[in-house]
Amino acid sequence: MNTTLLLYSGIMLLGTFISAVSQVILKKEAQKEHASKLKEYLNFPVMFAYALFFLTTFMCIVAYQVVPLSFGPVLESTSYLYVTVFGVLIFHEKITAKKVIALVLILSGIFIYSFGI
Repeated sequence: MNTTLLLYSGIMLLGTFISAVSQVILKKEAQKEHASKLKEYLNFPVMFAYALFFLTTFMCIVAYQVVPLSFGPVLESTSYLYVTVFGVLIFHEKITAKKVIALVLILSGIFIYSFGI
């Protein structure tokens, strides 16, 4: 891989990570009670999370200028790893055998595609 592709792949991976952070913010906010439906959607954490989603969309657009279209979904599949880790650390979710198998398959696919095995 050349350095330009690595840089833009890093931008896409960072965008995917930020998107996962945004999902965590939205889930934390959804677990709270709000005085009204309007305040449920128009509050700082929710608006910030959606701004992060906008940012990640922009990062993805920038990254796809260099990252091959066939490689983008491979990089974006790392979100399953981030979401699982956040689920365990922040929401105290349990990791089941099915989740472990799924993550191993996802990571194997990323590895196989990245190194052309």
